[in-house]
Amino acid sequence: MNNIFKFNFNKQYQFSKILSGFSFNIHLIELKQRIQYLIGFFLIIFFLAFYEVKVIVQILESPVNNIKFFQLSPGEYFIETVKIAFYSALIIISPFFLMQLSLFISPGLTCKEKKLIFPLTIVSVILVFLSLEFAYFCLIPAALNFFILYSFEVIEPLWSFSEYCDFVLLLFFTTAIIFQVPIFQIILGIFGFVSGTKMIKLWKYIFLSSVIIGAILTPSTDPITQLLLSGAIIILYFLGAGVLILIKGS
Repeated sequence: MNNIFKFNFNKQYQFSKILSGFSFNIHLIELKQRIQYLIGFFLIIFFLAFYEVKVIVQILESPVNNIKFFQLSPGEYFIETVKIAFYSALIIISPFFLMQLSLFISPGLTCKEKKLIFPLTIVSVILVFLSLEFAYFCLIPAALNFFILYSFEVIEPLWSFSEYCDFVLLLFFTTAIIFQVPIFQIILGIFGFVSGTKMIKLWKYIFLSSVIIGAILTPSTDPITQLLLSGAIIILYFLGAGVLILIKGS
């Protein structure tokens, strides 16, 4: 009798072990597929951006029409166009990345929480475009005008195309990341890591952190750009906390 019980117990244990291994393999396959989707979508956007890179370059140069650019080496412009296409794809793909992440973890969510995935993706896309507009119309002109006016009577502005593009692209990229803060807040709130009211109670630390983050992420050293970026972080943080309170009720 004991031998039969022992046999059945071992058989059930082996069966549950097989099921857990099978479930783990399914998750790995799903993760692999979602990574492939991300890579495929990234490559499509990258090649489209590289194909239309001259248009993008003209848009990037338009805030400083009175500045002449030069390249130090024959291949400098080509390398920068690759960077422009890379950063463009990286910024555009960020909402798609959040969507794939949400879909991957969706089996552990409730039906109500699953319904938030699509609206969050739409909001994430909107925030990406808002971040581009904010960087293009507010941050970049503020930073460039500061440097141009500061050296206007002393130095004739003649800028390296490579240095200018690196500055602008980094500003676009950091701003796009910062504008996704509300999405990350809502995701953390949905999983119960922190509540919206708890986020608001941390406002003192957020003000200090926003100044530090603004100083670190701003590629320039001018105070105007840093203050604008820090102000955007504070507004977005409280916006995310407020939306989380409306969703979760706390």
